[in-house]
Amino acid sequence: MRLNYKRTFFIGFAFLSISAFWQLYDSLVPLMLKNTFGLGETITGSIMAIDNILALFLLPLFGAFSDKVDTRFGKRTPFIVIGTFFAVVFMMLIPRADQASNFLLFFISLGLTLLAMGTYRSPAVALMPDLTPKPLRSKANAVINLMGAVGYIFALAIIKLLVKKEDNPDYTLVFALVALLMVVAVVILIITIREKKLAAELAEQDPAEEAATGQEQRAKTGPLPADVRKSLLFLLASIFLWFTAYNAVTTAYSRYAGEVWGLKGGDFADSLMVAGAAAIVSYIPIGMIASAIGRKKTIVIGILMMSASYLCGFLFAQYSPWINVVFAFTGIGWSAINVNSYPMVVEMSRSGDVGKYTGYYYTFSMAAQVFTPIFSGFLLENISYRTLFPYAVVFSLLSLCTMIMVKHGDSRPPRRKSRLEHFDVED
Repeated sequence: MRLNYKRTFFIGFAFLSISAFWQLYDSLVPLMLKNTFGLGETITGSIMAIDNILALFLLPLFGAFSDKVDTRFGKRTPFIVIGTFFAVVFMMLIPRADQASNFLLFFISLGLTLLAMGTYRSPAVALMPDLTPKPLRSKANAVINLMGAVGYIFALAIIKLLVKKEDNPDYTLVFALVALLMVVAVVILIITIREKKLAAELAEQDPAEEAATGQEQRAKTGPLPADVRKSLLFLLASIFLWFTAYNAVTTAYSRYAGEVWGLKGGDFADSLMVAGAAAIVSYIPIGMIASAIGRKKTIVIGILMMSASYLCGFLFAQYSPWINVVFAFTGIGWSAINVNSYPMVVEMSRSGDVGKYTGYYYTFSMAAQVFTPIFSGFLLENISYRTLFPYAVVFSLLSLCTMIMVKHGDSRPPRRKSRLEHFDVED
């Protein structure tokens, strides 16, 4: 059984669009709140958590809702198209409000943008497992993450190039270019992916795929076995903890780089682009490691790498180009976690529940991103900006403790002929 790389590449445009937006959001919205509206770190962190509070409700709701939808365009595509349209419209009001120093317009447009994003994030992510045979989902997830990294780096690159080193730069062009990328990505997805037709073709092959992955031994309805449920809960707890660490750094890094290291304009984006590039080039080697030692151990190695990189980040009292090396290890560690964790959650799901379990994955990741901007922001404001990296170390190591308790969803696949085949996952 071979993965259709071309199809998976085009499916990945949905994730590319999402990743570009969230990198833009995490990098620039905190700067607007601080520099334009003069808000403190705790309030800034609280506002940055709004999207995650909304996501706690919207992602599982629309993930499960899209499981039950049946249109001539498929289950997920209508959500992706409509959600992207409204997100692009509302997000262009954000820089306008920033330039006018109109906080009411800023807050309303930000809220509407986040609502629009929340309606299609789970359906967009669930599209990949919907249209990918179960034995190939983890390999497909590597391709999807590569596409996401392209969107991530695109957003950082235009921030680096277009954000001027001044007190109140105009972000309109940056937002416009990301919005254009989102529209183009979804247009390409619509043209190349006929969800309804592809889902029907995959359903015809389903019995063979179920047998190939051992899923036929698992009941398709009813509660999960107690041991599987326990592993799922520990895995979801791990997701919460490592996102608590990672999101604290990504959300506060633009401000940390300015306050602690004195970087100006978009210079902070260099390190984040290095992390993204390192993630891209590490996918295949990580797959090779996972094929030899298993997916759980690969995630554990990723957690250890990220914990070490956070610790090293704390040791830099002033900016040095060597911080880019540290962030390269952050990117590699994050890709080791990211490529393997979502397929593990989906593989524990029941048939027809992919959207719902995708919602579970995002519920716990977003719960972390509700908690961490507020709590880490409080520490930054009331103790020191230097608390950022130790904070990340603590929660990263806690995720290691819970991940050790996960006993299901792991595998040690047989050797494959091609390198990308090492991304396969089997029960």
